[in-house]
Amino acid sequence: MTMLQRDHVPNKDLRRQIVDMCVSGQNGHIPSAFSILDIIIVLYRDVLKFDAKDPLWDERDYFILSKGHGCLALYVNLHRHHFITDNDVRLFCKKGGILGEHPDRTKVPGVEASTGSLGHGLSFALGIHLGLRIQNKRNRIFVLVGDGECHEGTVWEAANIARNRKLGNLCVIVDWNQSAMQLMPFDDMPAKWAAFGWNVQVVDGHNEKEIQAAIANVAFVNDGIPHVIVAKTIKGFGIPMIEGHGKWHHRIPDANEHKQLMEALA
Repeated sequence: MTMLQRDHVPNKDLRRQIVDMCVSGQNGHIPSAFSILDIIIVLYRDVLKFDAKDPLWDERDYFILSKGHGCLALYVNLHRHHFITDNDVRLFCKKGGILGEHPDRTKVPGVEASTGSLGHGLSFALGIHLGLRIQNKRNRIFVLVGDGECHEGTVWEAANIARNRKLGNLCVIVDWNQSAMQLMPFDDMPAKWAAFGWNVQVVDGHNEKEIQAAIANVAFVNDGIPHVIVAKTIKGFGIPMIEGHGKWHHRIPDANEHKQLMEALA
């Protein structure tokens, strides 16, 4: 794996859209969305099978954003791929809108699970996988989890079940932005997943070629070993003033800060 690349910031257009939505809706987690944005872009652009006109298409791949507070990164991709409209984006966190601070599967086309209460997305995915197996279907399932929520016991219970039940059409991607290491500094994320018997890869989560190559290496065998891609990321990647784990986690930029963020993404 290459070192995290700070000299090139990809996908500035969607990063600007995330900032604008946060300011307009007076809600959101910009750094958490920036952390996972490049991963979700690759998934929707290059990997996932879907039909935006028929979000419940039987042959689709499933994507579950377990790290629900990073949903702005999901929303801008759903918008780019025509699941949601310009008006939906305009009404983010506003009366009459369908886009909230966390994704809601009952309102937002393309959202497979209502998430935000951390630690549940992977268990939800296991239920989908087992249900598909009963129906002799082989849809692939991708789940994006945060490294902080990987301290939830439900994550490891699900990891144990997935390996023992050989849920090989499952691929977990961990947003390893070191957030959890503020309190738990000795945390070998790849070793944890390997200890549960999963196939493990580690990539630069802001390097599209590495993400693409890692996903291409996943076998997706219906009765096989599940796979996890541990993506090394930087919280707030792309704007130095918000990178890291400080006050910007849930901060809404004021007018001057909004201008500074947009200038940094010019």
